Amino acid sequence: MAKSNGKKKKRKIIVFSIIGVIVIALIVLVIMGSNREKVHTVQTEKAEFRTITQIVTASGKIQPVVQVKINAEVSGEIIELPVREGQRVKKGDLLVRIKPDAYQAQLERSEASLAVAQANLQKAEAEFRRVTDLYAKNLVSTAEMEVSKATYLSSQATYAQQQAVVKESRETIAKTTVRSPMDGVVSQLRSELGERVSGSQFMQGTEIMTVADLSRMEARVNVGENDVVMVTFGDTARIDVDAYPERKFVGVVSQIANTALTRGLGTQDEVTNFEVRILINAPDNVRFRPGMSMTSDIETETRKGVLGVPIQSVTTRMPKDETKKAETVAEGEAQLAKKAKVKEDTKIDEVIFVVKDGVAKTQVVKRGISDDSFVEITEGLSEGAEIVSGPYRAINRDLEDGAKVKIDNAKTKKTGSSVATRN
Repeated sequence: MAKSNGKKKKRKIIVFSIIGVIVIALIVLVIMGSNREKVHTVQTEKAEFRTITQIVTASGKIQPVVQVKINAEVSGEIIELPVREGQRVKKGDLLVRIKPDAYQAQLERSEASLAVAQANLQKAEAEFRRVTDLYAKNLVSTAEMEVSKATYLSSQATYAQQQAVVKESRETIAKTTVRSPMDGVVSQLRSELGERVSGSQFMQGTEIMTVADLSRMEARVNVGENDVVMVTFGDTARIDVDAYPERKFVGVVSQIANTALTRGLGTQDEVTNFEVRILINAPDNVRFRPGMSMTSDIETETRKGVLGVPIQSVTTRMPKDETKKAETVAEGEAQLAKKAKVKEDTKIDEVIFVVKDGVAKTQVVKRGISDDSFVEITEGLSEGAEIVSGPYRAINRDLEDGAKVKIDNAKTKKTGSSVATRN
């Protein structure tokens, strides 16, 4: 029995010894693996001379270059409305007529008052002449002369006033008939026959319709305050209109607003934009309608023969000396302000990773203009350098100066359509 127990005890010692050896071996492997330098798989491209066009993208609506809103200038009932929405009209065509009865009666009253004022003026004028003759013969006093003169001048003023009233009444009647101020199309009709509209000379009246020249159309887009400084008059724009998905139109910047349009003022969603107008060169077989949605790519600057790299290749890193400075700041209530100061004073470098002999080295660069795919490098890089172009995580997080890399360009995708040119 004792002999059997001894064998079992010996067997347990052997099992535990084997387990111990395995655990130790695993620990050694883990330690060796952790000390082994990681190799990052990346994609690369060569730095080449290219043509880069800087683009500002903005969206908006298609609108006529010239459009006139027709508003009522007098109040009353619409008794004639011979046009319909979409109808083409010529300058001088009747658009709308408002019932003039009340204004006609007012004109007749003012004309009657004018006739009375004219009769009084003639009487006062005759009296003034008679008194003037008598005064010359010393037959009337100076006081009588002055009274006659004052009556004559008052009659003149009353007559002039009544003339103005009659003129105003006639102009009011004329405003009951509205004619087209231009050749164009009734692009919007807001009122109907028999509807009452209001209007006066002191405030904007009811909007009845809009007449627009649809032969000349423009895109009105909102450009952010950071981008509008790059846009200038005459810049070319490539325009995509939602209604014509298979076509791209060309336009020219014709107007840039001086005053901003701000939405959400005082809130976290506050946005400041400037309206930019782009005159569109559309073929005769294209019919734009006011309000169509569109997106434009405004070409603000083009540079030929510049050294370009994929836009995703440029990232940021903290300089080595600044990194060490930040890491040496101890935690603690007294040190937090010091650490914040270090962060505030730290200059962040724009860098790219240049691959040579399987090692990625950071290269500090300065960038110029960029398009959707490539960015111009003005300093810090030479033609033909092999730079890391992907993946995104490696460029922006994983890679550091001196990291070992493995190039796998089988996964490389086209980064853009910029035209490569030799300088």
